[in-house]
Amino acid sequence: MYDTIQKELEKIYIIQPITKENAQKYRVLQAEAVSLIESAGALYAGTIYQNIHEINPATFIGTGKLTELKERLDGLDNVTILFNGELSPSQTLNISAALDDRKVIDRTTLILDIFAKNAKTSEGKLQVELAQLKYLYPRLKGKGAALSRLGGGVGTRGPGETQLETDRRYIRGRLHYLETRLKETEKRRFQLTTRRKKDEVKTIALVGYTNTGKSTLLNALTGAETYVKNELFATLDPTSRSFSINGVDFLLVDTVGFLQDLPHHLIEAFKSTLESAIHCDLALIVCDAMGEYDMQLQTTLQTLDDMQFSAPYLVVMNKSENCKTTEAFPFGSVAISAKNGLGLEQLQREIFQHFTNEYLVCELFVPYTHINDYSQVKEYLIERKTEYTDDGIIVSATIPMRYVDSFQKFIKK
Repeated sequence: MYDTIQKELEKIYIIQPITKENAQKYRVLQAEAVSLIESAGALYAGTIYQNIHEINPATFIGTGKLTELKERLDGLDNVTILFNGELSPSQTLNISAALDDRKVIDRTTLILDIFAKNAKTSEGKLQVELAQLKYLYPRLKGKGAALSRLGGGVGTRGPGETQLETDRRYIRGRLHYLETRLKETEKRRFQLTTRRKKDEVKTIALVGYTNTGKSTLLNALTGAETYVKNELFATLDPTSRSFSINGVDFLLVDTVGFLQDLPHHLIEAFKSTLESAIHCDLALIVCDAMGEYDMQLQTTLQTLDDMQFSAPYLVVMNKSENCKTTEAFPFGSVAISAKNGLGLEQLQREIFQHFTNEYLVCELFVPYTHINDYSQVKEYLIERKTEYTDDGIIVSATIPMRYVDSFQKFIKK
């Protein structure tokens, strides 16, 4: 793909615009940008805050303010400028020119770079490349934008065709190929989802803000050892693991995290991955109890709403081990610490409570004289514990509600 950040030694300086739209959250956006820079493996060099009353279509912040910025950046060599917002192709070029041809990237470019670094599965890589190409296509300007190294060369250039036309034709073809591959993947995932519903496997999706501990929670509930790292978008590829509560098997799915002002086209690029959240039976919205959890929850709910999400959800306040009080937490939320196991039993009870209309947890008494009757229906329940007495068997069981009538004579009142 195209070069965005040379991660080893690159220093990045933030231009943080302050507009009437982001006036209440610009400091959160700036803090997120610092975390994004660190997640990309680069060095944070500083921030310039810039009040903007009216967005300039050519340079976003206006030529006068650009002149001021140029003076403030004098003396800073080999520094990449991160404009912490989304720039048009012309705005990126114009800002770069006004700042003595410094390298200028925007928030989306930085996020895409992290996506490219963290994608591990073939589907994840396909989705990242699709997002990158869709972002790159309108930014091609011909000079210096050659993509022949990506697969052009002999047999790819038409008669009299410019390099820009060749690059655009290559990208259009590649986009079609990637979209076709991803549609095939979506079809396989749909078939898998259909099979799970047929087999009555309940799916629970971990969703929420990036870096709130979703992967750590997956490991804690399932005993898995999936990749965990304290950085944004560390988990890009969907991960599924099974676990059980009261003998009932559930499938827990980890998904890519959300972020404030995450560009819509990036969400679209990962929509197939996020379908596990859309079609789940229950979602666990994981928030950081020590962070801006109100903002995290609202960002997550807004993103899910944009995806036509309609499943029930439970808010999980992770990293709460050092919280002195939980009174300010969202009503009905569960306070836990996935790292040290705090509150996990309560979380499992809350999860199972969501499915109580589908299962009956009870105790059975099966007299030895009726053991044959019990054997004929035994396959329809989950035995959690069995105790033999002089008169019969005491069974701690979980029974799907549609089979409860078959066990009525054995259920202890």
